Amino acid sequence: MTRGFDPFVLEILWNRLVSIVDEAAATLVRTSFSTVVRESYDFSCVLTDRRGNSLAQASASIPSFIGTLPRTVKHFLGHCPVAAMQPGDVFITNDPWLGTGHLPDVNVARPIFRGGAVVAFAASVAHSPDIGGRIRAPDAREVFEEGLRIPMMKLHDAGRPNDALLALVRANVRVPDQVIGDLEAQLAALAVAERRLLALMDEQGLDNVDDLAAAIHARSEQAMRQAIQALPDGEYRNELQTDGLAVPVTLKMRLTVTGDRIDIDFAGSSDQVDRAINVVPSYRDAYTGYPLKCALAPRIPNNEGIWRPITIAAPDGSILNPRYPAACGSRVLVGHYLTTLVLGALARAIPDRVIAATGSPVWCINVAGVGRRGTRMAAMFFLNGGLGAAAHRDGPAALSFPSNVSNTPVEIMETVAPVRVRHKRLVPDSGGAGRSRGGLGQTVAFENLSPRPLTVSFLAERTRFAATGLFGGRPGALGAVTIDGQRVDPKATHVVEPGRVIELTTPGGGGFGDARERDPARVKGDVAAGYVTPAVRGRAPRASAGRRRASGRRASASGPGRGRAS
Repeated sequence: MTRGFDPFVLEILWNRLVSIVDEAAATLVRTSFSTVVRESYDFSCVLTDRRGNSLAQASASIPSFIGTLPRTVKHFLGHCPVAAMQPGDVFITNDPWLGTGHLPDVNVARPIFRGGAVVAFAASVAHSPDIGGRIRAPDAREVFEEGLRIPMMKLHDAGRPNDALLALVRANVRVPDQVIGDLEAQLAALAVAERRLLALMDEQGLDNVDDLAAAIHARSEQAMRQAIQALPDGEYRNELQTDGLAVPVTLKMRLTVTGDRIDIDFAGSSDQVDRAINVVPSYRDAYTGYPLKCALAPRIPNNEGIWRPITIAAPDGSILNPRYPAACGSRVLVGHYLTTLVLGALARAIPDRVIAATGSPVWCINVAGVGRRGTRMAAMFFLNGGLGAAAHRDGPAALSFPSNVSNTPVEIMETVAPVRVRHKRLVPDSGGAGRSRGGLGQTVAFENLSPRPLTVSFLAERTRFAATGLFGGRPGALGAVTIDGQRVDPKATHVVEPGRVIELTTPGGGGFGDARERDPARVKGDVAAGYVTPAVRGRAPRASAGRRRASGRRASASGPGRGRAS
């Protein structure tokens, strides 16, 4: 018999589910070993129903994990039917095509039993500080170069750890204590989620969560369909170029609104490349769906029902649907642009609910070598550019978007790696001018204090194509990477000798609206705060003068090429 839920009771139970995964996430952060999880929050925790459909996702989750963990749980179900599962089982994989798109993201899932039957799954994904192979860099040519690939298997079998697998992982990573420590933290998070869900079911007299899941999914789907229905029917197109490696990457999108549905097609985008910037479907869909949720249904907690009215497709063999064994370890360098692509397409339809292009993707510094104590070390640090401006709000400085990975604190950089940070500061005039100003980028310089060379790679974008503005807003400044003051390839792996200084300057966000319409009081405030220098007010940011290119065609800077279909 199907159980109905009073709207008030449903809201309470729904929020209880979110609180459960939030507590699991807090457990993961508190018990993790790496700065990637503990400081930068590159992880997610999810509860699904027994079929793998998402019920609740932790509030602090990275947008790239939206919808990916439930897919992975469904893959686990295909690998091991429910009838073969036992209490205490935990499944694991980091396969890019079954998980989140690159090897460092380790996925684990635990079936939750009640009355001898599986009623739900607790799942977690976390970015491991190291997964073996060469140091993470965009110039890898196949997935085999990028590290250890764990096929779908049991990490725990009826509560017994898979010691052979753990030994294999330890033998193949640079910082085994951190890697295994983070994995144990994920297991602790799953245990918390299981315990709290079973307590909730006891309290509410629930034998399973099937009816609760159906109610949550139906309510969410209805809300998303209503939001889509408010958009003008039609075809919205956008395209842009990214820096790429040897040649730029072209991304094209056609977004079609038909009643209460949205269909997105990336036909015309670049083919897959023999470098590590390919984007597998799960990651593509996450960063395509995320801006739709932000613009149309921001207050609905993430769950399966939201995505039912949306379809996303890309040609097989394209950079957004690559064939195995394509390298994809640096997929962020293309995938993060999908949010800008979607928001730019919708700008004419909902100008008050979009932002200009952002100084993203998130920048990442990968460092490996010998630490201060003479032991091997590997670490990654995150830096963010300026956020794009909105219709009535300036873009925040140095803020992650579309990811929500935190900037790595200076103290952490100097603790985990043999470096000294020379400076970390905002870059004046780097935000695109407009009625609303784009967010400022930042510059960070650090010196190699190790007596030995460090191997360093960067994940950096918008060093060729700037973040565009909207509705007359100006583009933000370009980013740059230098070693001892000399520009270097921002996507290559570098051997940095002792005493040399690396400096990274992240891009600024695009402006929104005509700068001549900006409130004079806000201009004075910018000058007083040092965000803008008097000589460049209303003009292009000086950091990129003479070397900026628009990151796409006119549609990208001023909205879609077409609005309502004729």
